[in-house]
Amino acid sequence: MVTRLCALALTCLAGAASLPSATAFAQSCTPTHKIDKLVSPGKLTAAIFEYPPYSVATGGEIGGVDGDILKSIAKSACLTFVPVVVDPAATIQYVISGKADIAAGDWYRTGERAKVLGLSYPTYLDQMGLYSKDGVSTVQATVGKQVGTVSGFLWVTDLQKLLGSNLHLYPNPVALAQDLEAGRIQIGVDSYGTGVYAQKKGGYPGITIKVAQPDPRVRASAEAAQANLLYTKGNTSLGSAIDTDIQEMHKDGSIAKYLSSFGLDPSAADVGAPRLAQ
Repeated sequence: MVTRLCALALTCLAGAASLPSATAFAQSCTPTHKIDKLVSPGKLTAAIFEYPPYSVATGGEIGGVDGDILKSIAKSACLTFVPVVVDPAATIQYVISGKADIAAGDWYRTGERAKVLGLSYPTYLDQMGLYSKDGVSTVQATVGKQVGTVSGFLWVTDLQKLLGSNLHLYPNPVALAQDLEAGRIQIGVDSYGTGVYAQKKGGYPGITIKVAQPDPRVRASAEAAQANLLYTKGNTSLGSAIDTDIQEMHKDGSIAKYLSSFGLDPSAADVGAPRLAQ
């Protein structure tokens, strides 16, 4: 299970902090959905962490692809959007313990999470990326090389079987990037979207990032993980509202637009039918 122990922005956020809402409740608003249970009446409380471009919590304003989706959902239901910024490892627990209604930050739809959380309709695909100075794009190119990846991703187990001791696991993308730049590893495997965004901000100098071509030996290369929003299990009215809004955002092109606005390929919005990664 992907826990995202550190954000790509080079710092982890410890503790919880509420930030100003970008979506204020309007007395004249007519909600498109009726939500029966919320942590705080009239408010959509969301646990997020710093993981650009999917969740951005710097500068006193919530942004990122997930941030824009959340604000749209809150607006549709005439709710005040209340983001609570927490450490990545605490995000899911905030929902399970009843401190937040929803969690965001590129969380995958997995069978394990479905046991304890409500999983929304898929929001976008998180594609497997290959990072190298040579611009490799195939899984075969990693064979015989020193390769690094971040613990917890769906491709880790398959890569361990394929590469054995040549695969090095890192606790976060920062440590991976440092060894890749220093030449201690030749190829990095990480989220394509976060790498592309980081490059636009000056990260990964001299590194080419490619979407991994499908290879049956690494299932995640052929079937990209579906991201989603996590909500309180059993809260059917909240889940229904979230799913309806996300599907509408797919239909009107909003999610593709959000992806494009952060420099990501809008084709990642072509999620296909909902499925669970095991």
